[in-house]
Amino acid sequence: MNHTPGAQMSILRILNGRGDTSVQWDRDGVAAGDPEALAAVAEAQRIFAQARAGGAVAFRFRAGKPAERLDTFDPTASEVLIIPAMVGG
Repeated sequence: MNHTPGAQMSILRILNGRGDTSVQWDRDGVAAGDPEALAAVAEAQRIFAQARAGGAVAFRFRAGKPAERLDTFDPTASEVLIIPAMVGG
């Protein structure tokens, strides 16, 4: 994704067996109606909903504050981490 220097970037990270997968979006672009930013946040929302439906847990991270568990997607968060449900065996 291309973004302008100083843009308010957000990231959704999904832990998986290969490390992690991520989706980034420009919060300013979303506010301005930029199609690329809107598509990226829509993809992040889709991934979030799918992961939560599968039992994953999500957390929002903010500088200087403890991690906060999320039950609904927050497109204004700087960073969201999704941890898949553990499979026992």
